[in-house]
Order: sequence, then structure tokens, then C-alpha cells
Amino acid sequence: MITAERRVFVVKLGGSLAHTPFLTNWLDVLAGLKKHDRVVVPGGGDFADQVRASQRKWKFDDRTAHRMALLAMQQYGLMLASLSPGFSPAGNRIEIDAVLRKKQVAVWMPDGPELDRAGIPSGWDITSDSLSAWLAGQLGAEQLVIVKCSPRSDLLSVPVDLARQGILDTAFPRMWTESGAALKIFHGSEYQAFAVELNDSIGSDQTLSTGTNTG
Repeated sequence: MITAERRVFVVKLGGSLAHTPFLTNWLDVLAGLKKHDRVVVPGGGDFADQVRASQRKWKFDDRTAHRMALLAMQQYGLMLASLSPGFSPAGNRIEIDAVLRKKQVAVWMPDGPELDRAGIPSGWDITSDSLSAWLAGQLGAEQLVIVKCSPRSDLLSVPVDLARQGILDTAFPRMWTESGAALKIFHGSEYQAFAVELNDSIGSDQTLSTGTNTG
């Protein structure tokens, strides 16, 4: 079981990273930081964009779109796991714990029925951003890391402002606050800064900081 003594870091890798040269750098850094328990939350990326496009065309309901978007996260997660031998898909806390005990990186495969039981609303207000915050709370994570490819200057804003700008989803500020995890936001190019700060045990004071402040 995951206990309070184990230091869990939840890292949400945005789907936009797949359009940059930095994706494999992040995977390599996460694979190499074995002294921490690492759980990756995949974004939806191009897979989720296809759901949005299909909903616009066919007008199906948000609950259906939400379930399809969870599958999009799983598709991206399977892609991430296939790119690094130290990554393993995991669909629930038991599977996540099993992966972490092997000192591997767990890649979360979100499950629709589990989220329904947790009372997570079905709609575009809840994306992989908010789901990463929810998972951080479920795991008692010390640190939640969000990796985005938005302009660095935008990422300096506080979560409420980022939600207003559409960089984070609208439910994120509340779900992050409820998680109890410290928050760190990095630009996609800042994998080296992330590695340095993680080795320095970032987040122990449980306060908000932004990766772009580190240069």
C-alpha cells in the first residue's frame, strides 16, 4: 500500500508534448529519478482532439464525450509506456502500487466507472489537468507537476488565472486545492530544471511555485 512515508510525485504530461522534441527527454528524466515514486497522468492530446471534432460533427452528449476522452488519455498513456521500458500502465491504486514497488514509473489509465463512483462530473470542465489533481489527492501525493507547452510567460500565473485563460480546465483550482499536494508548473522545454528541482526535493513546504521561475 502507498503510505504517508512514501514520497509520491504525480506528473501530468500534456498531449501537446507529442508535437515537440522534448517528450522523450521528459520520459528519460522520469525514468532515471528512481528515488521518488513517480506516477504519470497522460493528457489526451491528438486523441482527445478527435473526440472534440467528432462531438462537434455528431452532437453526442458530454457524458459520452467524457468517456471517449478518458480512452484518449489511455491511448496517449499506452504510447508513453511503449516509449520507455521503465514505464508501466496502471489502472487503479492497487496496480499503481505494484508498479511503484518495482521502482518503475506508473502511467495511469483512468477508469470511467471508478471516476463515476468518486462523483467526478462528466464534461469538458474536467480534463486530464483536474484528473491529475484528483489522483494526487487519492494517492496522498506530495507534489503535483503539470507540464504544458503554453508560452512561459503565461505559466507564471496562479491556477485561477490559468483556468480563466483556458490553459488549465475550469475545475482545476478547486480540485488542486482539495488534493493537498504542492503544485509545480513547467514548460515543456524545462525537463532539466525539473530534474534538478526534484533531486532537491521540491514541494516539501506544500506551497505553489511555478517551474518557469527557475530559468
